[in-house]
Amino acid sequence: MEKDEIHLRRLPAAAPWGPRKSGAEDAGSEFHGVDFLPEDLNEAPEETGMRVNKKYSCLPAEEKGIHIINIRAIEDIGYDQHESTLLNSLSKNPDADCKYGLYFRDGKRKVDYILVYHYKKSSAGRTLTRRVHHNDSSARSTKQDQPLPGKGVQLEMGESEPHVDYHEDDKRFRREEYEGNLVEAGLELERDEDTKIHGIGFVKIHAPWNVLCREAEFLKLKMPTKKMYQINQTHGLLKKINSVIQKITEPIQPKVAEHKPQTVKRLSYPFSREKQHLFDLSDRDSFFDSKTRSTIVYEILKRTTCTKAKYSMGKGEGRKKETTLLNKRRKCGKYGITSLLANGVYSAAYPLHDGDYEGENVEPNDRKLLCEEWASYGVFYKYQPIDLVRKYFGEKIGLYFAWLGVYTQMLIPASIVGIIVFLYGCATVDENIPSMEMCDQRNNITMCPLCDRTCSYWKMSSACATARASHLFDNPATVFFSVFMALWAATFMEHWKRKQMRLNYRWDLTGFEEEEEAVKDHPRAEYEAKVLEKSLRKEHKHKEKHRYFPEETANKWRQRTDKEKLTWKDRFPAYLTNFVGIIFMVGLTFAIVFGVIIYRISTAAALAISSTPSGRSSVRVTVTATAVIINLVVIIILDEVYGCIARWLTQIEVPKTDKNFEERLIFKAFLLKFVNAYTPIFYVAFFKGRFVGRPGDYVYIFHSFRMEECAPGGCLMELCIQLSIIMLGKQLIQNNLFEIGIPKMKKFIRYMKLKRRRSLDHEEHMKKKQRYEVDYNLEPFAGLTPEYMEMIIQFGFVTLFVASFPLAPLFALLNNIIEIRLDAKKFVTELRRPVAVRAKDIGIWYNILRGIGKLAVIINAFVISFTSDFIPRLVYLYMYSENGTMHGFVNHTLSSFNVSDFQAGTAPNDPMDLGYEVQICRYKDYREPPWSENKYDISKDFWAVLAARLAFVIVFQNLVMFMSDFVDWIIPDIPKDISQQIHKEKVLMVEVFMREEQGKLQMLETWKDKDKKKGENCNNHSPRLSRSHSGSLSSCHSYPLDV
Repeated sequence: MEKDEIHLRRLPAAAPWGPRKSGAEDAGSEFHGVDFLPEDLNEAPEETGMRVNKKYSCLPAEEKGIHIINIRAIEDIGYDQHESTLLNSLSKNPDADCKYGLYFRDGKRKVDYILVYHYKKSSAGRTLTRRVHHNDSSARSTKQDQPLPGKGVQLEMGESEPHVDYHEDDKRFRREEYEGNLVEAGLELERDEDTKIHGIGFVKIHAPWNVLCREAEFLKLKMPTKKMYQINQTHGLLKKINSVIQKITEPIQPKVAEHKPQTVKRLSYPFSREKQHLFDLSDRDSFFDSKTRSTIVYEILKRTTCTKAKYSMGKGEGRKKETTLLNKRRKCGKYGITSLLANGVYSAAYPLHDGDYEGENVEPNDRKLLCEEWASYGVFYKYQPIDLVRKYFGEKIGLYFAWLGVYTQMLIPASIVGIIVFLYGCATVDENIPSMEMCDQRNNITMCPLCDRTCSYWKMSSACATARASHLFDNPATVFFSVFMALWAATFMEHWKRKQMRLNYRWDLTGFEEEEEAVKDHPRAEYEAKVLEKSLRKEHKHKEKHRYFPEETANKWRQRTDKEKLTWKDRFPAYLTNFVGIIFMVGLTFAIVFGVIIYRISTAAALAISSTPSGRSSVRVTVTATAVIINLVVIIILDEVYGCIARWLTQIEVPKTDKNFEERLIFKAFLLKFVNAYTPIFYVAFFKGRFVGRPGDYVYIFHSFRMEECAPGGCLMELCIQLSIIMLGKQLIQNNLFEIGIPKMKKFIRYMKLKRRRSLDHEEHMKKKQRYEVDYNLEPFAGLTPEYMEMIIQFGFVTLFVASFPLAPLFALLNNIIEIRLDAKKFVTELRRPVAVRAKDIGIWYNILRGIGKLAVIINAFVISFTSDFIPRLVYLYMYSENGTMHGFVNHTLSSFNVSDFQAGTAPNDPMDLGYEVQICRYKDYREPPWSENKYDISKDFWAVLAARLAFVIVFQNLVMFMSDFVDWIIPDIPKDISQQIHKEKVLMVEVFMREEQGKLQMLETWKDKDKKKGENCNNHSPRLSRSHSGSLSSCHSYPLDV
């Protein structure tokens, strides 16, 4: 082809892109072909940008008859270098005009949403892109006029026919159709492929005012009206107390306008286009904030569908195969934005952040303010600006951080009480008679071997350190602390409900159920695809059976298949897979715990062979510490695995709605992670040392490994070690290190990939990135489920086994202070801005918290009665003590064994290890001595202690449950002042509408009176005048009514 030859291709006559105009203006601005650049750029800079935007068409070229020139190179229209230099000197920097991607090229229309897609760009197209940008930077979006693959475009001489990628063509034409449907829905689009990220295109979306109003009315968004009213203020003593508290807490309040106490509030009402006069529309640009605008656009993106892709496929067998595949896809139904993202038609979709959060010349914006006053470790002591968080991220994320803040605040009193209980244990350790008896070497108590053959007899005084440490956590104060924490959990739940109600009132979420139901019933794209696939199979079978049926019967059948839905039979394979998968995962967790038990037993036996006395004395500590570390590593690995498996199991179920999907995913993930985190702890608390047998008749695993026993001081100390290491390890490694390290690593990997793909062109390298390019490099928002999950598991550590570890609330508090700022920094700086979602509560997580709170009462009752020595001490003190003290308690809990009764091959290899021959050794159990008639049988003391333990469980559980329910009942869910304000809002709203109706009636009566008077005047006219002006007579009774 000659150099000066230009190509023609067909585009639609009416370009849907850009802002719509009405009437004559629309007709005058209609686009007719060869209008690529105006002759005088100084006179029409905005028009140039608009025409470039309108030039793109998302409809197939074969349908319309208007031609447009496709320019292959800038030289074809005779641009010289000095002319382009002159143009650059006269024009402004368009990137600065559009605030580097926050606005369209005209600098007026705000970018509300971004769609990102991958495209394959030819070398010729890349040359054109650079030249257009160099000569006129306002023409950055001219690349979309390049010929599309498979369109029969003429090729230059010497170029071979390019390979046609039907898959890419299918994606592109789906995008074109989808974007055309978005334009029909009223959105305005602008495309940008001239970016620093080669192969990535961006579609900028703007919602004009009329679309925002329409969608706000559909979504029933509550917006502030002109009516303002006074918020009820406290009086008298309460007012003085509140003012004093405000002055004291002023240094820890964030310096944001939204956090200041309000004395007046605007009355809110669901937006209505018919009642626009009620709302303050003086500033339309700020009436709908960026969060609301992006929510509205996202609703349109979900609702808008793409049903087909029209294009010429090519030739040969490949064409037949691809055509069959495409027809199948067309029949499989509609594609909303979620399906298009899943199929790779678009690679990402997200709203933009408000701007940069760091830098010298950064304009003030909400993101920068959040970074300074919230997402910084230096402000850890301050309250969170929850209202600003809600304004920027939406109600759902705002509620998460509000809940996390309330939970962290409530941990402060729990931590203080836990520290007091621990200090009480430290202060009374020297007064504890049982531990003093164990440490007294004069008692000369010889204990039976801990393992067969290799272990020898040992002195009880060697376990003195363990016994003294056990008292720190196993003392009467821990019982009080367990009761306190049960009441604390109930109080926390009630306090959160009240706080949640205050936020609902402040954020205008009262009466939100109707909209929530509508959202809940909206089917997911995957569900619709599965239903359509099912109806397609049925339709195919029906056609095979009834080939010669009339068309009417086929239409009736088609109407029936349109009402298809997934039944339990369709989901039965998924349900079976879920059941088998969950059972397998739980069994895997048990198997791993069992493997760790085998490790502990075998390692203890191996270390017992050590010849050094120090090695033998530290066997128990070494085995316990290494086993807990192994448990921690396994828990962290399985947590990640179980999260992925839970998502996959939920996906194959194909839940109908997003709400159902989220609830099922949360249930599965919580079940698996709960079992994973707490199984080792449950083993130590309730199973270790319970089924060991006795000397001469031990229980063996695989006929070789003897079940491990608790230490002489009980298993509570070991439970404390297990709980503390797993809790602290999960918080430090999984919650903090992973949350900081993994996003940084992913960001670095993305940066290196983009650096490899980046062009070496100096001008493009020096160009400042647009806002949507910067946000594309951020990590996508993955939902709040991981954030809630780690806090719920931590809540379990704080409440379930708090009787064994009173310092758990303190460590949780320290972790949460860091966690709040860490999550805040992640949301503000590391993640793309999530779509704002309205919510009035934390959903299923509240029910899980209540369940854990109830379970904690039962578990703590069993820990106190069965794991600790609290009940045996009480029984001894009141039933067996001779002088009413604890003297003799240790001897009472030990039974005697005659070493001659050892089974063959189980006696110690070195019976003289202690320096003397042992005849009787002691072991911890309630059994008859060897000199009684029923030797080694369970004694009556055992049954007395067991009865006392079971009685304590029943009394403790019922008493604490009753107290928790009493706290729940006595504290109202809705604060009294909030209920009064809500009632006041309803009354004021009724008054506003009544006043409006009265005004309408008065206007109508006034117009009727005027109409009556004018009618009388018309009747007083002379007949001749009336006949001569017959036309004016009727006009006397016609007045326009515009209420």
